[in-house]
Amino acid sequence: MTNRFRLVIIGGGVAGLALATRLGNTLGRSGKLEITLVDKGFSHVWKPMLHCFAAGTARNENDRITFVSHAAAHGFRFCYGEIAHLDRANKRITLAPLMEENNQLLLEERHLDYDAVVFAIGSRANDFGTPGVVEHCMFLDNVVEANNFNERFRHAIIQAYGRGTPVDIAIVGGGATGVQLAAELHKALDIGALYNFTPVTPEMRVTLLEAGPRILPAFPQNVSDAAQKQLEDLNIVVRTNTMVSGADEDGFILKDGSRVNAQFRVWAAGVKAPDVTRDMDGLEYQRGGQLTVRPSLQSTVDEHIFALGDCSFIKDAPVAPTAQVARQQAHHLARYLPGFIFNNKPVPDFRFRNRGAIVALGDYNGWGAFADGKTFGGGFLNGLSARLGHIALYRQHQFELHGPIRGAIACFTDWLDGFVRPPVRMD
Repeated sequence: MTNRFRLVIIGGGVAGLALATRLGNTLGRSGKLEITLVDKGFSHVWKPMLHCFAAGTARNENDRITFVSHAAAHGFRFCYGEIAHLDRANKRITLAPLMEENNQLLLEERHLDYDAVVFAIGSRANDFGTPGVVEHCMFLDNVVEANNFNERFRHAIIQAYGRGTPVDIAIVGGGATGVQLAAELHKALDIGALYNFTPVTPEMRVTLLEAGPRILPAFPQNVSDAAQKQLEDLNIVVRTNTMVSGADEDGFILKDGSRVNAQFRVWAAGVKAPDVTRDMDGLEYQRGGQLTVRPSLQSTVDEHIFALGDCSFIKDAPVAPTAQVARQQAHHLARYLPGFIFNNKPVPDFRFRNRGAIVALGDYNGWGAFADGKTFGGGFLNGLSARLGHIALYRQHQFELHGPIRGAIACFTDWLDGFVRPPVRMD
């Protein structure tokens, strides 16, 4: 039995793991706070890298952070499971039963008592109820889905080499995920061609479909234009102002009645919170399922419930669902939650400081945009600076979670791994 304050963090993504690590290093290790991180997976990966795992140009074995070992090293506990219900009156969380692949019960539902809860369960692509999308499309919202895509992609490439047939891929969504995936798939094929499976490299036909007037709408117009030109130089077909009305096993049906056929159909459009947020004991949520919070990141209904990252929506002051926002919100709570917990001090309002954004198209090109609207990148050398900046963001994430020594070791391990393994996944 313990009298320590019980903080439960739901979700081990960028925000959840950063918050658990920071608080665990201080209050968890000292025994002042009981911190439990809950996640339905056993490991963390940096979500902006998922397109690389899907293409096979990065091996997530080296890029994963195992929750159990990380928790032991940083003063918090890890609980494997998925939240099913929240009982605010009794301050109790119910975790869903765990099932094996053959649908056999592995663990019954379990309960966690809390004094405060932080929801950091991220987001998923939003199919907007489009018929056939859930049944016939692949998503890239987590490492399991990225690995499933990569396995199918590798098998299709092997067949294409053996049969001399093309590989058709259609991606819905012209945001960073869709754009970067399209380029990364070409990078994977270009690298694979160096190994000379056959005298002729098979054709890969990629079509990018965007409902809006331009791709990368979060970036300035000049970056969108340059990125589209780069994709088209890679023979990627970019179709803007193209609304998808349905999907089937052969491809996408467009609003004008025409079709885009593809054996690989990827949905990377829209953002919504996981469906479970809609059944959280009366908490206010938005149409996309995001939990509505005050600027302090506390629920509009219960001050002991917080939400941050992609699954939250700040009332009257919304921010974009990006890793940069999630990271800053985690730092904000790590700084001010102790005062709220131990001294009943109010949590100050969160203020986002825009540091700009970077998009990298494989090894082909890259661009960045500062908060004032100025941009950089494009061309080989300038594009290189943007691509290196994208890598630097990932290394910053590693150093923040691991600390300087382990972070440096992780970087060295990744560098060394490049000498002993091929640069694209083949097994």
